Amino acid sequence: MVRNPFRNLAGSWRLVVALALPCLLVSCGRQGDVSPAVPASATNEAPVPVVARPEFDQLKGRWERPDGGYVLEFRNVDTAGVVEAAYFNPGPIRVSKALALQEQGTTKVFVELRDVNYPGCTYSLSYDPATDQLHGVYFQAAVQQTYDVVFARLK
Repeated sequence: MVRNPFRNLAGSWRLVVALALPCLLVSCGRQGDVSPAVPASATNEAPVPVVARPEFDQLKGRWERPDGGYVLEFRNVDTAGVVEAAYFNPGPIRVSKALALQEQGTTKVFVELRDVNYPGCTYSLSYDPATDQLHGVYFQAAVQQTYDVVFARLK
C-alpha cells in the first residue's frame, strides 16, 4: 500500500499559517519600528554609474502641431526612456504615459493621453534631425482613427 504524502497537507498548512500569522502581523508594525537602511555610502559597493542618453536630449522642448496649435512639451527623459511630458490644446490635457526609445538609429517617442475627450489617444512620433521635427501618427481613440501629424519645435 502506497501512502499519499500530501494527504495531511491541508492540516499542516493550517498549522503553518496559524504560527506564521502572528509573526507577520508583528513585523507590520509602525514605520518607526523599522530599523533604517544602511546608506549606500556605508557599504563597500561601488555606485552604479548613470549612463547619459544624449539621443534623448534632442526631444526636450516645446513642439507644436501647425495644423491646430496642439503643443507637446518634453521636459526630461530619464535613462530608461521615461519622459516627463505635458500636452496642451490649448489648456493642459493629462499625459498618462510618455516613453522615448532608440530604434535602428532613430529616436522615437510614444505619448498616451487620458483625459476628458482623450480616452487613450496616442502619438507615435519619430525625430527627424534634418528638419528638427517630429513626424508620426495620432490615434484618436474616440473615433478609432489615425492621422499623420508633424510637430515643429517652438523656439
